[in-house]
Amino acid sequence: MALILVLAFGNSAFRQWANDHTSANDAGGFLLRKLTWPEWSFSTTESIQNLLAKDLKAVLVVVLTAVFLTLFAVAPGWGIRGIISAIVIGWAAFLFAAALAGLLAAFFAADASLLGAFGWAAEGAAYGLFVGWLVGLATLAFRRS
Repeated sequence: MALILVLAFGNSAFRQWANDHTSANDAGGFLLRKLTWPEWSFSTTESIQNLLAKDLKAVLVVVLTAVFLTLFAVAPGWGIRGIISAIVIGWAAFLFAAALAGLLAAFFAADASLLGAFGWAAEGAAYGLFVGWLVGLATLAFRRS
């Protein structure tokens, strides 16, 4: 699910559409713009360092989500506690993965700084908070009984 989210909404075409057709002042626009956070592109107008940092961020979101889901893996039962725990574990794994991906990838940017890395991590955490429930639902769908 993380790979689908990054590929579908992190590309430059969707990012441009979201910026042109939504407002940052309404909830729908906020969510659509938040979906574009792990942006990736093959742009030739950006510096290679910034391009690498953004693409690395997108790759790290997917890889770290898989790592955290593996680390957090538990075999919950089918009761309400099992259902809720599967959703929360998937959501939390995605949130942590996005925040850590932002933190690590920021150091590859051309203007890398610790404050910039904290900003990227905060943006990743917000992305994980508002989008991670989709990964939580996918975790529920693919969990082992």
